[in-house]
Amino acid sequence: MYDVVLLTLGSERDAPGGGCGSGGACCGGATESPEKTDSGKADAGKADAGKADAGKADERCETPRVPVLACADALTARGARVETVTARSDAEIDEVLARLDGPPRPDGLTWPDPDSKTRLVVATASDAQLRAVLRRLVRRYAPPPSRRPDDLPGDRTVPDLPPVGVLPLDPARGGEQRDLAAQLGLPRDPAAVAAAVLDGNPRRLDLLRNDGGSVTLDGALLGAADEAGRPLPWRGRVEVDDAVLSDGDDPLLACAVGNAGGYAQLDGLPLLTTADPTDGVVEVAVAVPVVTRSMLGRKRVRFEVRRARGRAVAVIPRDERVPYLDDGAAGELSRKRSWWIEPGAWAVWTA
Repeated sequence: MYDVVLLTLGSERDAPGGGCGSGGACCGGATESPEKTDSGKADAGKADAGKADAGKADERCETPRVPVLACADALTARGARVETVTARSDAEIDEVLARLDGPPRPDGLTWPDPDSKTRLVVATASDAQLRAVLRRLVRRYAPPPSRRPDDLPGDRTVPDLPPVGVLPLDPARGGEQRDLAAQLGLPRDPAAVAAAVLDGNPRRLDLLRNDGGSVTLDGALLGAADEAGRPLPWRGRVEVDDAVLSDGDDPLLACAVGNAGGYAQLDGLPLLTTADPTDGVVEVAVAVPVVTRSMLGRKRVRFEVRRARGRAVAVIPRDERVPYLDDGAAGELSRKRSWWIEPGAWAVWTA
C-alpha cells in the first residue's frame, strides 16, 4: 500500500486573498503592531490581544481544513499510511518532495523515482499554491545545462515530474475564471480525490517554464485596469516563435499567455481559443484597440485580437512596469520575460 503525504501550504506568499483560501489572516498573515500611547509606551492590553490573535491564527494554521481531514480519512480507510503536512517555506516543501526521490544515479543527479510508493496530494486554495509546489519540483529535478543526461527527452529541460493529487479547498468557481482543477475536470470531493490517487492514472500535462525561474500551469495575463475597470493601454513587443504579434508600437489592452484556458476571455472578449495543456504548444493573444469612423464621421473603437501558437513566447515591455497575473499570482514586468513549453512534464492523478 502507498504512503500518502497530504501537503497544505501555510504561507500567503503565493495565494492572493490568503493562504488558507478564505481571505483571512491565518497561515502567514501578520497582525498589526501595537499602538503607542502618548508617553511612547506600547499599549500593553493591545499587545497582549495581538499576541492572542497571533496564537489563534497559528492554531488555525496547525488545524487541517475539513476537506484535508476528510481526504485523509478516505485514504486511511483504504489502507494507506497518511501524513498531513503544513509547509510554510520552500525548505519545508522541499523536505516533502525529497520523499519522491529515486535511488542514487551514477551521474549524481537528483531524479524522481518512477516506481515510488509515496504519493503526494496538494491541498490548494488557489492555482498559485499548486504552482508553488510545481516550481519546487522543477528546481529539485531540473539538471543544470552542463550536466544534461542522455535519458532526458530532447524537447525538455526536466524529467517526468512525479504525479500529484489535487485537493481543491474551495468550491469550484464559475464564470470565466475557473481554477485549473475545474478546467481539467478533476474531482473536488475529498473521497473522490483519494480514490483517484490510489486507483487512478497519471494524466500528463504541459508545463511552461520562464526565464524568471518560475513555472506556469494555466497561464498569464499581462495588463491592468483603472478603478472603473477600464483596461489601461501599455506597449510591448510580443513574439511567438518567429511570429510578431506586436512590434512595441501598438497600444495593448491585454496579452494572454495560455497553457490552459483560465485567461481565455477578458470581460467577454475572447482572447485564447485553442489553449490545451496537452498539445505541446503555448497559445498567445494580444488585444489591440482599433479606431474606425462611421459614414457620419463618428469614432468607433473595436478590439482586434491577434493570436499565435508556438513553443516559446517573449514579451519585452516598453513601459516601465506592466502588471500581470501568472496563475493568479500578481506581479510587475519591467524587463523581457520568456516562457517556453515543456511537453508532458508534469502530471495529475485522475480517476
